[in-house]
This record gives sequence, structure tokens and C-alpha cells, in this order.
Amino acid sequence: MAAFNITPSDSSMFILAGIPGLEAAHVWMSIPFFTFYIISLLGNFMILFVVGKEQTLHKPMYLLLCMLALTDIGMSTSVVPKALFIFWFNLKGITMDGCLTQMFFLHAIAVMHSAVLVTMAFDRYIAICDPLRYTTILTNARIAKLGLVGLTRAVLFILPEPLFLSRQPFCANRIIPHTYCTHMTLAKMSCGDITVNRTYSSVTAFVFIGFDLTLIALSYGLIIRAILRISSKKAHLKALNTCTAHICVMVVSYTPSLFSTLTQQFGQGIAHHVHIILANIYFFIPPVLNPIIYGVKTKELRDKVGKYTCRT
Repeated sequence: MAAFNITPSDSSMFILAGIPGLEAAHVWMSIPFFTFYIISLLGNFMILFVVGKEQTLHKPMYLLLCMLALTDIGMSTSVVPKALFIFWFNLKGITMDGCLTQMFFLHAIAVMHSAVLVTMAFDRYIAICDPLRYTTILTNARIAKLGLVGLTRAVLFILPEPLFLSRQPFCANRIIPHTYCTHMTLAKMSCGDITVNRTYSSVTAFVFIGFDLTLIALSYGLIIRAILRISSKKAHLKALNTCTAHICVMVVSYTPSLFSTLTQQFGQGIAHHVHIILANIYFFIPPVLNPIIYGVKTKELRDKVGKYTCRT
């Protein structure tokens, strides 16, 4: 029972409040959280299983899809299980180390997820603008190296955040009005000077979002230019169709995050629990929809998934 009675006075503990204002509905809120989480795990693990089993799918595009599935699993798993413990068992306590660990994985996986989307855009650019050299430019080994670069970038740039926070003194009020720990949420609870934390957080967010979106926009700008030079309408549609799944995934991935950020910055009149719900949507809607999008839009993958799911 001690876990149910943790108070903010415990020197090494924080309290994750869940969704303040909707405490009475926590059990009901857990239903969509749990449902979406299970669906996302099933969908993404199915992709990993099918691509791993089928030699014909050991291609750059499907390796990238596996990377996307891993980041989707990682992001939702960083948030949803703890949220469910809060909703079901009122287990709101989390240690300082636990909070910093959750924060690190959450931010690092989000940065890695963005890097995968950039690499996917580059993959589509080569497939459409230089198809004859596609197999020589984008080999499986090169995709693995790009994935390693993205992972290294995420770790190196996000690691300073928990290190900065670990040196901060924290005030008596350790109640976090959220379902998970984030860098700036924790920084604002500090009694010390958080100028470095604010600056680093703002710069890294601007650099990652700005840099990655610029590369994606550049890739699609060159793709559109190449498509417009094609005289055949049928070829137009075929070229566009190869990009549809990636465009849908980008919209699904960036829109919830962007919308949540905008409401936090400019939605002062919006209730706090709405902000929290919007922030949580980012962690279970994209992981649910991404496998469905690629499963529907990619015939080769759809056929292979059907081979395993439709067995009698």
C-alpha cells in the first residue's frame, strides 16, 4: 500500500498526476489508451516479424519501415504503460532517476523517429529521381549506417538534457500535472536557474524540427520537379503513388505534435486537461496508423502480411 501513499515530500520522488481535472474518469480514459497501445504493438510487431521472415522484403524501404516500427513501439512504450498504472492503480510515484530515464528515451526516440522520416524522404527521392542507380546508392548496409547515424545524433543531442536536470535543486512541490516526464516540465519545477535548460531545449527543438523538415521539403520539391517533367499521366500517378504512404505517415506523425505545441503556446483559454490529452495523442495515434498506412498502400507488404494472418 505504500505505493499508493507517496507524497511530494519524499525527497527522491515526483508525482505524476495523470490528467488533472479528470481524475474521476481515469479508469474510462484507460480504455482508449490500452486499446490503442495493444493495436500499435500488434501492428508494429507484425511488420517486424513479416519483414524479418520474408527474404524478398529485405530491401531498403522495408528496413526503413522496420526502423519506423521500432521507434513507434519505443515512443508508445515510454509513455503508455506508466499512464495505465496511474489510471488503474493510482501508482503516481516516480523516482528522479525514473523520470530522467523516461524523459531521455521519450525525447531521443522522437528525434530518431524524425531522422527515419528524413531517410524515408531521401529513399523516395532516389527511387523517383534516379531510379537506375537506386540499388547502388541505397543498399541495405547504407540504410543501416544511416540508421546508426540517426541513433547517434539522437543520443548525443538529448543526453545533455537529463544531465543538466540532474544537477538542479528541486522545490518542495514535486507534483507533475501530466502522465509523463518531459524536459521543460521538470525544469520549471526547479528552484535554480534554468536559463541553460530553456536555451538548450529551444535550440535543439528548432534545429531538429527545422533541419529535418527542410530536408524533407527539399526532397519532395525535387520529386515534384521530376514528376512534372514526365509527360505520361500514367507515369505521373505511378510516381505519386510511391510517395503516398510516406506523405501520410509524415502527416500523421507531425500533425499531432505540431497541434499540441501550438495549443500550448497560443491556447491559453483551453483547459489544461485538453492540453494533456492532445500531448498523449502523439504517442498512440501514429504508432497505430503507421502500420495500417503502409499495409494498405504497399501491395507487396500487404500480400506477405496476408500470408501469415489468413492461414487456416
